[in-house]
Amino acid sequence: MARKLPRLQRVLDAPALFSIAYGEIASSIYFALGIIAFHALGFTPGVLLLTGALFLLVSLSYVEGTAAIRETGGAATFVRIAFNDFWGFVTGWALFLDYLIVIALSALYVPHYAAAAIFTSVNKPWDVVAGCGAIAGIAAFRLLRNRRIFRFALVIALVDLATQLLLVILGLALLFSPHALAQGTSLGSNPSWHSIAFALPLAMLAYTGLETVANLSEEVRRPGRDLPRSVFSAIGLVVIFYAAIAVVGLSAFPAGHGTQLGSTWARAPLMGIVARLRDHLPNLLGAPLQVFVGTSGALILLTAAATSIAGFGRLAYSLGEHGQLPRVFGRLSRRSVIAPQSIVAAALISIALLVATTALTHPIFFLASLYSFGVLLAFTAAQLAVIKLRFSHPEKRRPYRVPLNVGRVPVPALVGAFLTAVAWVLALATHSGARYGGPVWLAAGLVMYVLLRRSRGEGLTQRVVSADEHPDLTEAQYSSILVPLKLGPIGEEMVATAVKLAQESGASVWALHVVRVPMERPLDEELADEEESAAAALTEAQLLGADHGVEVKGKTVRARSIGEAIVSQAQELGVDLVVLGSAPKWRRQSRFFSPTVEYVLKKAPCEVLVVAFPQGVLEAEEEEPAFMATEA
Repeated sequence: MARKLPRLQRVLDAPALFSIAYGEIASSIYFALGIIAFHALGFTPGVLLLTGALFLLVSLSYVEGTAAIRETGGAATFVRIAFNDFWGFVTGWALFLDYLIVIALSALYVPHYAAAAIFTSVNKPWDVVAGCGAIAGIAAFRLLRNRRIFRFALVIALVDLATQLLLVILGLALLFSPHALAQGTSLGSNPSWHSIAFALPLAMLAYTGLETVANLSEEVRRPGRDLPRSVFSAIGLVVIFYAAIAVVGLSAFPAGHGTQLGSTWARAPLMGIVARLRDHLPNLLGAPLQVFVGTSGALILLTAAATSIAGFGRLAYSLGEHGQLPRVFGRLSRRSVIAPQSIVAAALISIALLVATTALTHPIFFLASLYSFGVLLAFTAAQLAVIKLRFSHPEKRRPYRVPLNVGRVPVPALVGAFLTAVAWVLALATHSGARYGGPVWLAAGLVMYVLLRRSRGEGLTQRVVSADEHPDLTEAQYSSILVPLKLGPIGEEMVATAVKLAQESGASVWALHVVRVPMERPLDEELADEEESAAAALTEAQLLGADHGVEVKGKTVRARSIGEAIVSQAQELGVDLVVLGSAPKWRRQSRFFSPTVEYVLKKAPCEVLVVAFPQGVLEAEEEEPAFMATEA
């Protein structure tokens, strides 16, 4: 039995993974610096270093989890396997919110950096309009193109690294001022304790992208070796640059009783640094610097939005194939890789989020606080899951293990879970967005989850196994099955197989009869005998289905090529599975399957089940007697 099951391919090596990790994590400084500086003032470098250390601590658990569980889904997958499907969904749903916020914020900041690159500015509401257009454009590109963004990751990472390195070198050389750094560091008054408590959860916004990297575990060639090396080196480099850029920013805009990084330059903080650098540079150097940083910033933010849409889709794929989202999200697309429905959903919701928050006084702060709600919840759950997996799945191979263990318990994961849980409570206490918006988002997801599980007759905590994890293909769940009809024993066996699969999974069956019209005859020529045979075959298939309580719908089409007709109808009808049979005579020739089967396996938009009959069985069957030359 052979089966075509679309899967994510292991194509990423260590350099590509490092590029993606660095580009994803480092991109958030373009919008996070102003948000953090507004509240932390002179303590901004310290807050970034503190949250960076916590982020590095959390990444230890992520690397162990992704190296041991080589599936997409990140924290949601760890939690699902460690605990149950319900808690896995809660974690995944919280992470959806984070992806959407990164998409919205990245798109919102793009027009500000792009406008600065051409020596102008953009104001409300046109920045929101341009941001929505950017999201729609990225979604359209992802839907229409079959090219992976990963191939550009190295270029984007190098541009990002060059931009930040250039700002740090020039900033430390031309702007660095110990006196300026000392301003806004009177803890308790300027900033207040409340402001510091407010800034700490917000600072997690500066370290986005860990989930996106974890979602790539199913596509990494050597997860046990490449993931730790790439993730830790990327995070370490990002933390150093973040602290250095914050030092440069506060040297440029001292935080006496506020800093222009969080007010005047809130929508493009790095361009504020460039503006200060231009005061110390000749125009011959300053103008190109502004063009370069503005252009690279816009490009990097566009890439961050695109990869977040991809991360959203991979998470949706994981939840969809395990019955935590509608099944349509759990399918891969040949053109867009992830399900097109995921791309559309990510784009529409992030656009709605961007538009809806414009009515607020501080929409950016609201979105940042919402982000802290989701990411801190997910980080806590991921670390607890890694601890639980040490006990519930001790047999799993762990190429990387969190260091410093007491028995089976990884101490860093325990400490990290406690700290992220405390930060999550702090976010709820200090941020209205986290306190109200987060629970509303969670409640909406739980309602959908309960309705979905009940409609399928599945328990809320029940483990739903994906199609490719089933030991027996007949256990896999399908809603619609296509079986091409043909005369003779093989055709009868295939109809019976399709009906049996449909009976066990509650699916319906499409019985397809393809009337192949030779090239020398018109496609619409009257073929009374063939049409009569097709009608008889469809009637027999429907009777067989009725005997077993399965709905069998019939369809007859004319085509030059049987394989092309099967693929076309599978796509048009939106079926989950195509059932084909292969006679043993083909294995005595140069090809294993018939030309029809080979064509469908290559081109079908869904799973394909092929029953290859052994030698001596159905040898009298004449399979496609005049088809081979035409199809080849």
